[in-house]
Amino acid sequence: MPHWAVGTPFAKIAKSIEFPVYAIALGLIGNLVLSKLALRDALSKGFRTELFIKTGLVLLGASINLKVLVTAAGPAIVQALLLISIVFGFTWWLGGRLGLEDKLRALLASAVSICGVSAAIAAAGAVQAKREQLAYAASLVIAFALPSIFLLPWLADVFNLSDAVAGAWIGGNIDTTAAVAASGAIAGENALQIATIVKTTQNALIGVVAIALTAYFALKVERKSASDATPTLGQFWERFPKFVLGFIAASVIATWWLTTVSADQGKATIAIVNTMRTWFLILAFVSIGLELRVVSIREAGWKPIVVFGTATVVNLAVALLLASILFAGFTVA
Repeated sequence: MPHWAVGTPFAKIAKSIEFPVYAIALGLIGNLVLSKLALRDALSKGFRTELFIKTGLVLLGASINLKVLVTAAGPAIVQALLLISIVFGFTWWLGGRLGLEDKLRALLASAVSICGVSAAIAAAGAVQAKREQLAYAASLVIAFALPSIFLLPWLADVFNLSDAVAGAWIGGNIDTTAAVAASGAIAGENALQIATIVKTTQNALIGVVAIALTAYFALKVERKSASDATPTLGQFWERFPKFVLGFIAASVIATWWLTTVSADQGKATIAIVNTMRTWFLILAFVSIGLELRVVSIREAGWKPIVVFGTATVVNLAVALLLASILFAGFTVA
């Protein structure tokens, strides 16, 4: 798209928009065409959203160097822990006040507080959510992330934020890694570096949240009475999203491996892994578009949109406060 848009008024916009936008748009177009041809249901088993995105997430782990995060991203870790706790708690509370079903609350809270579709996938596995709920949550993530790509860099300029604070704000707010990269690139190279560190720090906490949700739903939500049998370790293992272990393993292995090779070799290999990850995520976003059912959105009503939108505003305010405190005076080496 950037190549086709060269020399047109859309060149700058096309250069800034990342692949999830085009991928989900392609999926939605395919959804419409297949529905009109009455082929969608017959082909629906081929829409392998979970397979594609879980594979992509395992590959994502390889780009997260735990050593870098521990030694150079102290403020990012503090921000991630505080931001996730506050925003997740608020979203869960508001969803409860508006009467949302617990599984949908878990998906929305995870998505808005951690890293969008990736976190929603992890939460869906932990709480055994319906595919329709996952598709709906993913659609909300994309709908809110797209304008944020352009809005946050503009607001950072209006507020005269430093590169580090702007990057931390962008990384803590936008709900997909690709959109964070796009928005950070608009804000500048230094902002992009900080935004990436903050977002990858939040990504690394997916597993913690998945374990917590698995325990909560198994021990409280789905136990009808105190006399019900306590879930066994085997049941926990059955429900636990296994790809999270792959995600962690890929990060640990990559962190170790990068210390054994030259910088150029390491960079080249991780670039190949990242390209593979991008292709799997492209297929995942296309599948999300193909799986989206307008009927499910209508049935969900306005309440999930209010919850997600309100939580996004809270996320913006809390992340700006934390970024301004934790990254004040921080410079990018």
